[in-house]
Amino acid sequence: MDDAALARHLSGTRVLLCYGLLGEVIAGLAPVGMDYMGGQLAWLTGLGVAVQVVKLPTAAPVGVNAGRIAAAILSDARPAILIGHSKGGLEALAALLVPGMAARCHGFIALQSPFFGSPVADLLLARRPVLMAVHHLARLSRLGTGRGLRDLTTPTRQAWMRAHAPQVAALAAGLPVLTLASELSPEGSDWRDGLYRPLTRWMRAQGAGPNDGLVPVASALLPGARQVVLPGCHRALVARGPGRDPVGVLRMALGLILAPA
Repeated sequence: MDDAALARHLSGTRVLLCYGLLGEVIAGLAPVGMDYMGGQLAWLTGLGVAVQVVKLPTAAPVGVNAGRIAAAILSDARPAILIGHSKGGLEALAALLVPGMAARCHGFIALQSPFFGSPVADLLLARRPVLMAVHHLARLSRLGTGRGLRDLTTPTRQAWMRAHAPQVAALAAGLPVLTLASELSPEGSDWRDGLYRPLTRWMRAQGAGPNDGLVPVASALLPGARQVVLPGCHRALVARGPGRDPVGVLRMALGLILAPA
């Protein structure tokens, strides 16, 4: 679907972007060349789409931010499409399970979201000095309490998914839902991806399988949803860089959920 067709399909619909952990910090560094969903936001705006970044303190618990997303859905009579990256995808999913929310939406796209948890979150949580530093930084930066990190661990996420399995299945059956994962190869030349490769290798050694340096591919693919796996590190689908096309990824994703079944 080309841009003109997408603009027609999105007419009368709002697109709500939900950042991942510390996403607002990275997005704030755009003046010094950092990109975090900025290109995607500018592209949607250029199409004339009503697009909004949901204001979330991204280190807050998933349930708290889900309430904020639900409030954003209710703030306008127009239907919404939710697009969440990483932790933001978990929060968007939880918001959609609030009674009445899915009926007000036309679709949900999750980019690299650890629905079943991340071994990296488990590792950080097991190290109390690191955990306390995260909590302190989150409070100072007004990003929430920092307790949201616990919501990314595999025990917490897997328990949540088990408890909500029937609702998630019903959502995927009744609403266009697309989950995208990325897989980073163990070796390569790009230095930006190279920052994630030690974690990629560590996660594989822990039995997490293919991953993007923070999220296992298997964790990011929601049962019952359409699923796509693309190459790259954890920011590959939302940030510009060599070999990356975040706008192309989003164009493809929107085309998939808007196309007739």
